[in-house]
Amino acid sequence: MKLRQFFIVAALGVAFVSCDNNNTNSENPQQEKKADAKTAYIDTERLMKEYEESKDFETKYQAMSERMQNELESDMKKFQRDVEDLQRNAQSKGMQWAQQREAELTRRQQTLLQKEQNYMKKFQEEGAVERDSLVTKMKDFIKTYGAEKGYDYIYGTGDAATVLFAKDEYDITDEIIKLMNEAYGKKAEVPAEEAKSEEKTEETKK
Repeated sequence: MKLRQFFIVAALGVAFVSCDNNNTNSENPQQEKKADAKTAYIDTERLMKEYEESKDFETKYQAMSERMQNELESDMKKFQRDVEDLQRNAQSKGMQWAQQREAELTRRQQTLLQKEQNYMKKFQEEGAVERDSLVTKMKDFIKTYGAEKGYDYIYGTGDAATVLFAKDEYDITDEIIKLMNEAYGKKAEVPAEEAKSEEKTEETKK
């Protein structure tokens, strides 16, 4: 019995348009597609791999998966030893003992199966919530970046590719990764500084 591996998959497909009006009337010059539209694209697969918060997310859930797996394997080994004990001692300890022991082991087996299912449900549900939050945060960052830099379109490549060809000069993946990691790093520093401040306060009280 093994805890099934939970694969974390998050693909970004983004396209931001500067026009607020969706009317397609060609007589309105504001609705005409600009020939000099500012365009860029992001390798979303690389972004997910190199963004520090995304890496922390994967590390966290990989560790959780391993803890659950180890606990279930430990329970199963103990269960298997008890099954073997039943097989060895069934004749010497009598039919009544064997039947009671078998019923107990059957209940334990059902409990173990339920435990595995509960772990998987908890693992998948919590992971999905955090993953969706992470993807939303990344999309919001890119949307803000695109507006500030004056882009008409920012496309996403990767698993959900929306760009079949583009010149390397339009690739802003490195810049996005750098800026997002810097922003995430600053947020991570705040809790650390708060923890140090609390430690100093406790020492002063002592």
